[in-house]
Amino acid sequence: MSTDRSLEDKLPEEYNEISQTLQSADLILNNAVKNAQTLFHTLTVSSIDNNQVVTRVMVLREFNLKERYLRFHTDYRAPKIKHYVNNSSASVLGYDPKLKIQIKLQGRMSVHYQDNLTQAAWEGSTTRSKKCYSVKGGSTLKISNPKEYDLKDGNIEDGYINFAVLIFSFTSLEFLHLKSSGHRRVIHTWDDDLISSWLVP
Repeated sequence: MSTDRSLEDKLPEEYNEISQTLQSADLILNNAVKNAQTLFHTLTVSSIDNNQVVTRVMVLREFNLKERYLRFHTDYRAPKIKHYVNNSSASVLGYDPKLKIQIKLQGRMSVHYQDNLTQAAWEGSTTRSKKCYSVKGGSTLKISNPKEYDLKDGNIEDGYINFAVLIFSFTSLEFLHLKSSGHRRVIHTWDDDLISSWLVP
């Protein structure tokens, strides 16, 4: 995958001001919402389910630094829905070797189904995306013949009944930049106010 060259041009070559790291994270994750070519478009999401670490890759649909959340879309029939209802604690991780930047967020996942948020997200989705929610059964369902579950023509709006939105609200954002002359790692945390601290890389 290639990295958006115009994005690279906007990022500092090195990080000597702590505020630069949060500004860069904002640029990178907002760019990743629409730019499927960047590795930050597909983020790794980890959580705990029945005392086991569960990790999955999810497509970033929205990033909002001011309100401190990320938005993902999923099938309401998927096992992760019950999982996040039972234990909402999660972490999100992204890394791009071309940028040499890693971003890690800690927070909680909330499930939205058939509400104003899901309706707006559905209306903003592409036809191709909507078709995925019309597949019979549900994600990870055990089957004997995968051909029976291929995407078929039909009324794509019927898929809305299976559509859900996941909102990941984060309380910390860790930023790591790798550079031969000196790595930089920063942790940004929010309670009432933003607190930013350099970390040993």
